[in-house]
Formats: sequence, C-alpha cells, structure tokens
Amino acid sequence: MKAIRIESEEQLKQAFEIRKTVFIDEQGTPEEEEYDAFDSLQADAEHILILDGERAVGTGRWRLHDGYGKLERICILPSYRKRGIGNKIVHTLEEFATKQGITKVKLHGQVQAETFYHKLGYKTVSDMFMEDGIPHILMKKALSETF
Repeated sequence: MKAIRIESEEQLKQAFEIRKTVFIDEQGTPEEEEYDAFDSLQADAEHILILDGERAVGTGRWRLHDGYGKLERICILPSYRKRGIGNKIVHTLEEFATKQGITKVKLHGQVQAETFYHKLGYKTVSDMFMEDGIPHILMKKALSETF
C-alpha cells in the first residue's frame, strides 16, 4: 500500500468513487452534502489516495481551517478495512500538514471511530453532534516535528 498526493483529475475521480461508496452508498450521506468547494485540484486542500497496486482503496484530504490543519473525508473501501490503511491516511495527512508548518490538527470524527483516533493521539474536545445524519465529535491533536 502506498499513499500518493492527488495531482490529476483522474486520481480525484478515483477519490470521489471511494467517497461515494463509503459516505453516500454505505452511510447514507446526501450526495449534495458530500462534495464541496474544496473538491478540486485548484482548491486550498490537499487530497491523497491509498493505492493497492493500481487500485485506489482509501482517500482523505486536509486543509487549513482556523489555524488548524483540518483532516477530512477519510474513508476506506469496506473490503480493505482493518489493514492499517486508516493509520496510513491520517499519518500521511499529518505529514503533509507538518511540511506546511502546521503544528496542530483537528477533525470531525464519527463517534464509532473515536477509539481509532484516540490510538493516534487525538483528544475528544466536544460533545457529540450530528453531521450529515451521523454522530460526530470534534477531536484535536498537537503535531510533533518527527515527520
């Protein structure tokens, strides 16, 4: 498995297909809520893909938001879960943010993934809230300069 920065429309389309499978088809997020102004190569967000050979199996993005690197749209195809890909996505996004001088990150984690993010050093800093019909919590982490 390798992580790559998305640099072409074809790669971005692959990320959208993963997001459609996970967020829209599996979790029921309305399509109009899933895609936003940060979903282009020209937007102020860095997108990544996780590749298993030539197959795109996971994706995520990060962007600057209120002085934090905000990790977003992290997802993995169902048949590829429980293989450490989530760790790879989060660490890659953190590394990209660190290279841009970011020292702290945040994310809206789904409540069902809270333990996963705790294992990666994230702290829960909010009560549960609903986002796209799914329970979430705000989580934050200070980044070290070890990347």
